[in-house]
Amino acid sequence: MTDVYQRVVQILTTRFEVEPDEIGPAVTFEQLELDSLFMVELALVLQKEFDLKIADEDATPRTTIAALAGVIEASLARAA
Repeated sequence: MTDVYQRVVQILTTRFEVEPDEIGPAVTFEQLELDSLFMVELALVLQKEFDLKIADEDATPRTTIAALAGVIEASLARAA
């Protein structure tokens, strides 16, 4: 997996206390039982971590962890 994906996983496990064995690229935040309020907080943390803006539609409970990492990677590539 990519560095961005690994950083997202690290944030989920350390800051939000998600169990590492529950996390996988195809797992949605909904499957982790994380609601839309959680998604707002996660988006804020990720925006600060990566110094970019994440659109609301890119970070929903139905978004997979890998898809969110992909959005971040694409934003970073555009900014470079």
